[in-house]
Amino acid sequence: MSVVRDLRVLLRFRNFRRLLSVRLLSQGADGVYQTALATYVVFSPEKQTSAAAIASAMAVLLLPYSLVGPFSGVLLDRWRRRQVLLCGSLLRTVLASATALLIITEVPDWLFYVSALCVTAVNRFVLSGLSAALPRVVDEERLVIANSLSPTAGTLAATVGAGLAFVVRLLVWDSDAAVVLLGAALYLCAGLASLRMSRELLGPDRVLAQPRLRAALSGTAHDLAAGVRHLATPPRREAAWALLTMTLMRFCYGALLVMLLMLCRYAFASNADDGLALLGLALAISGAGFFAAAVATPWSAGRLGPGRWIVVCAAAAAVLVPALGLPFAATPMLVAAFVLGLTTQGAKIATDTIVQTSVEDGFRGRIFSVYDVLFNVAFVSAAGVAALILPPDGRSAPLLVTVTVIYAAVAAAMARYEHRTVSHQ
Repeated sequence: MSVVRDLRVLLRFRNFRRLLSVRLLSQGADGVYQTALATYVVFSPEKQTSAAAIASAMAVLLLPYSLVGPFSGVLLDRWRRRQVLLCGSLLRTVLASATALLIITEVPDWLFYVSALCVTAVNRFVLSGLSAALPRVVDEERLVIANSLSPTAGTLAATVGAGLAFVVRLLVWDSDAAVVLLGAALYLCAGLASLRMSRELLGPDRVLAQPRLRAALSGTAHDLAAGVRHLATPPRREAAWALLTMTLMRFCYGALLVMLLMLCRYAFASNADDGLALLGLALAISGAGFFAAAVATPWSAGRLGPGRWIVVCAAAAAVLVPALGLPFAATPMLVAAFVLGLTTQGAKIATDTIVQTSVEDGFRGRIFSVYDVLFNVAFVSAAGVAALILPPDGRSAPLLVTVTVIYAAVAAAMARYEHRTVSHQ
């Protein structure tokens, strides 16, 4: 198979393997940490969780980062990205350990959320750095396959980390704090793995690097405006369209995730532990969808083009999500989890490729940081909409219809843009 052959060639790049190892450890730790948060907030037997409570938790954890994100993008274009990966991982180790201590001492929820917010903020900073650094370790010819393997492998690592957290929580030690400490240990391993790369390897170019924090922050508004202007120029307009469509698909994914959490907690299981186990199965099946996207996207995007592949993914979701979701039964929902994993990750791989090939290296940190901010705002907005629509048990046909309409609109709009682009060539 050509995909297997391309993967073998790609893995011969030593520095790509090293960057990939940092991503795997980092996102594996994310899976462990986020699962611990989910079980503590949503699946604790003593907590009666509602969709509104889930939305509030997401807002507390993600929205404040939208204020930090633009600053981090500027820094990613000025600081050595290897150092960002190292220091970010070490900082998350300390912060995750603090979260475990807060769980043990049963502090007020707001203090727990503050600690989790800090970990999440640093986490998004590191993920932006990983994406911005990828073109520095592979050639342009293999960038699509690199975007298929690297983020998807990271997502699979997060899924494995979540599975490990489920095993620890359900079979080894019934303690959310213990799971959080496991995540802290993996963050430490990610930091140590980054030391295998040189300080200069991941960029940005020396002429762009300004290590002084005050100098970087003072020019944030100017640099962000320059990044937006860069994205608005004709060679980068496809990247702008891809970011918009991916943001809307992220909104759909967030709304469906909140629905799935509520269904697993109240509709598909008789108790919290069974609901947690069912959620773990759904995440594993979704991870299989991510893997399928990694295999299918290089060939599909190469044959159709990344933009048209986004159209196919959105259109497939528009057809299959309501067909599988409206029965509100566990088995079709698990199949839908696979479909969402395939379509969402397939569109993300294509979007990453479009952005990386269209945006110059000196702007990538800013653009990927804005990318993450859009993701967070869309995700939290979706949780808020779901909180308004979802009933206590999570069964909501109006929510599924709303998501279907958005998927269909995304497919139609992106198809129209691609058609116009071809017509003008």
